[in-house]
Amino acid sequence: MKAKDKVNILMVDDQPGKLLSYEVILGGLGENLIKATSGREAFEHLLKSDIAVVLMDVSMPELDGFEVADMIRQHPRFQQTAIIFISAVHLTELDLLKGYERGAVDYISVPIVPEVLRAKVSVFAELHRKTRQLEAAEEGLRRLSGRLMQTQDEERRRIARELHDSLGQYLAAAKMTVDHLQAALGNDLAASKSLADAAEQLETAIVETRTLSYLLHPPLLDEIGLTSALAWYVEGFAKRSGIAVNVRISPTFGRLAPEVETALFRVVQECLSNVHRHSGSSCASIELVRVSGELRLEVRDQGKGMPHALSVNGFKGAKLGVGIQGIHERVRQLQGQMEIRSEQGKGTAMIVTVPDTLATAMSTSDTRQKAHTVRSD
Repeated sequence: MKAKDKVNILMVDDQPGKLLSYEVILGGLGENLIKATSGREAFEHLLKSDIAVVLMDVSMPELDGFEVADMIRQHPRFQQTAIIFISAVHLTELDLLKGYERGAVDYISVPIVPEVLRAKVSVFAELHRKTRQLEAAEEGLRRLSGRLMQTQDEERRRIARELHDSLGQYLAAAKMTVDHLQAALGNDLAASKSLADAAEQLETAIVETRTLSYLLHPPLLDEIGLTSALAWYVEGFAKRSGIAVNVRISPTFGRLAPEVETALFRVVQECLSNVHRHSGSSCASIELVRVSGELRLEVRDQGKGMPHALSVNGFKGAKLGVGIQGIHERVRQLQGQMEIRSEQGKGTAMIVTVPDTLATAMSTSDTRQKAHTVRSD
């Protein structure tokens, strides 16, 4: 077994002789065995090490095993730590219940049968190892997902730049040529009319190319920040969709870290897209504020709402669309929370919160903007 795969087993007993016997019995498991002769010493080891199993003597001076278990369970880090009580005296059913209420997963009575002790400790040690491996795998997937989203955003930025600087320029040059030819034709009305039509189509293509470029990655997001980018996007969305959108942004919002601004902009894009495609609502609202050390983004509509199970159960087990999954993943990458509140016939609210300490990139004193409301009818 590799050393990195070993887990820590904490043995707690006020009698050194018993600790030595536990060490002999459990030595064959190949795990890291840690000894403590008091409850306080045991708790110190818990704070310093990742403990898989606690082997705890019930009867100890100063703090007995039940009291130590209480201390362990009250700490959020140790609420899932396996505790096996060892007792040299016969325990009543009330004693057993008391132990289980304090988080015991098993009891072993004295005299100890070595094979039984090894088997029970081995089961919980292996369970902890698998849990730790699963957590490491999930963390790896989160990092991979974050890199994929970052790559996607960078590719959107690159394509937007290519559309604007390359294709957009070619179209503009073609329109200039058509305009020049139209002026040179003079009295040839038929040809002039055809060139006028071509010029109009090229102008439409230029506008569409510019719009597509900005939707992929608006320059305002990098140059001025999220507030201006949202105002620009909402104005264009309202014109395209016919949905009135109110925007309210905190007066001291300022600039955020680039990845946070990009993530929140994408959340708004996806939410408004869902409002347009699914809600049937004629209006929507966006609120972006700082509340109790968090950034809080809420996008709300007045449409038909979402399925009851999806909103009530926090979308666990529900079939989510790709867009909502994307929002959830972006928010998770920022160590934030996503909540959906919906009632059929009364609309849906998407609420995203992000820790302010992770989101702020610079002082708001240099970038302070006035509170404003944008209404696009």
